[in-house]
Amino acid sequence: MFGVGLPELAVIAFVAVLVFGPDKLPEFARQAGRFARQMRAFAHQARDELREELGPEYADLNLRDLDPRTIVKKHIIEAMNEGMKEDPRPAVVPLAAGERPPFDVDAT
Repeated sequence: MFGVGLPELAVIAFVAVLVFGPDKLPEFARQAGRFARQMRAFAHQARDELREELGPEYADLNLRDLDPRTIVKKHIIEAMNEGMKEDPRPAVVPLAAGERPPFDVDAT
């Protein structure tokens, strides 16, 4: 969760008790919980509207599939799996005795 561990949460809670006092802290916690529920409902509503607009062929759409990192990772893994099926190295034919290796003037 954002790189915040248990010790950091304890320090934040302690500072919150000192700043707001124990009598106002429950109200702030309720407001934070209400805000989190509203944001979750907003995200679910946006996901449902997107699925509805895209049509039935995208009914199983997961929003994480739209993350560019996920898309790139998926295509790289697919390409690697295809590369494993085929032998990526061309057939190597040894040179005959006295045969000179190929030479490209433009490449050197």
